[in-house]
Amino acid sequence: MKNILFASSECVPFIKTGGLADVVGSLPKYFDKKKYDVRVVLPKYCCMNQKWKDRLEYVNHFYMNIAGQDQYVGILQYVQDKITFYFIDNEYYFSGFAPYDGDQKWNIEKFAFFSKAVLSILPVIGFRPDLIHCHDWQTGLIPVYLDNFRYLGEYYRGIKTIMTIHNLKFQGVWDTRTVRHITGLPEYYFAPDKLEAYKDANLLKGGIVYADKVTTVSQTYAEEIKTPFFGEGLDGLMSARSNDLCGIVNGLDYSEYCPFKDTRIAKRFTVDTFRKNKVSNKVSLQEELGLEKDSKVMMIGIVSRLTDQKGFDLIDCVMDELCQDAVQIVVLGTGDVKYENMFRHFAWKYSGKVSANIFYSEELSHKIYASSDAFLMPSLFEPCGLSQLMSLRYGTLPIVRETGGLKDTVEPYNEFEKTGTGFSFKNYNAHEMLNTIRYAERIYYDKKRDWNKIVERAMEKDFSWKSSAKQYDELYKSLIGK
Repeated sequence: MKNILFASSECVPFIKTGGLADVVGSLPKYFDKKKYDVRVVLPKYCCMNQKWKDRLEYVNHFYMNIAGQDQYVGILQYVQDKITFYFIDNEYYFSGFAPYDGDQKWNIEKFAFFSKAVLSILPVIGFRPDLIHCHDWQTGLIPVYLDNFRYLGEYYRGIKTIMTIHNLKFQGVWDTRTVRHITGLPEYYFAPDKLEAYKDANLLKGGIVYADKVTTVSQTYAEEIKTPFFGEGLDGLMSARSNDLCGIVNGLDYSEYCPFKDTRIAKRFTVDTFRKNKVSNKVSLQEELGLEKDSKVMMIGIVSRLTDQKGFDLIDCVMDELCQDAVQIVVLGTGDVKYENMFRHFAWKYSGKVSANIFYSEELSHKIYASSDAFLMPSLFEPCGLSQLMSLRYGTLPIVRETGGLKDTVEPYNEFEKTGTGFSFKNYNAHEMLNTIRYAERIYYDKKRDWNKIVERAMEKDFSWKSSAKQYDELYKSLIGK
């Protein structure tokens, strides 16, 4: 049996700010328990829900030097779904109101502490991983510290590492002198071929340089990040590591997103019953949100962080035109104030037609996936994206821009060959997006049988974690054998 340790700054059900938490919470469950003992380590945040904090068992504690001071490292654990979760406790670092603070220097110090602690607890918990799977810049120092620790003794030699990039935009960058002081790493590591990038220290870069393999969350994104537009300043490094770089699309937890078992929606449905039952969800949602009640109108859903990355400037550009069409638009999410206010404005201007829900609710998100006919996702870039997978699962056809994981998971409808699971457009252009939405409207209203066939194909697609876990299994085997 091989030991695998996932290291991450967040993980469902304990703490979540984005898709990273879903990945780390779901993926370990899908590995063969006879082949792998997969465990997860994450910080014990004070902002975690009290019900989880009450269930943690104390394991041990010790002190460790970081930023020139000895800091307490508490170890707690909890077992769920036969997976052991370790929590690293230190109230000095983890007592904030959210996992990440506005202060980047503090985030760097906090996750430098976490990265060093992850390696330091291993002899204490008696679990020596064959491989440590690191996620995003917050764990970027683990492969670097591991290289450093190898000089300290036999224990750390031979441990392999994988660095998974969920979003290359976030890298953990601060000035070199400060990061040297915080980490206590020798000057040797702060060279341009290691941690240093454009005169600053870059934690994600360190992880990419020192990890044995680098993965990202879709095949297309793995190619895109080798180019200057998507590479966020690291395109040269990504090209240099291209032999060790691969893209594996994230999966979806099909027990959590399941239209025929979902208790949050008005009427459950399957691929055989959606024609009759899906519409009940729409009418129920129209009632709940104060939209005009019309079972036949095409409803377009948007569930997202409201940021530039997600393509909302395109929507802003053509929203007035779109609202002349026979559509309803339901939005759920929070983010940049300009986009929050934009959707509030359109909801006021087109009341009964546009619903802006500027908050986040897991329950309402499920209702939107189940009720909408189409799901709009015009991202500027999208490493993987989970929303389009959720909408496919619920027979809500994605309208996406062909980038990253959206290109890999949504097959554009071809009316001549009768193939496809959604609609897509190529260029980052508002009217190209609008034309694609209007093409989808035309199919929805004029070719209902064709539309329903696309829904069938969408619902029959399998984007569960099974196939992703199989690809990770192959990758693990290439590093640590069977």
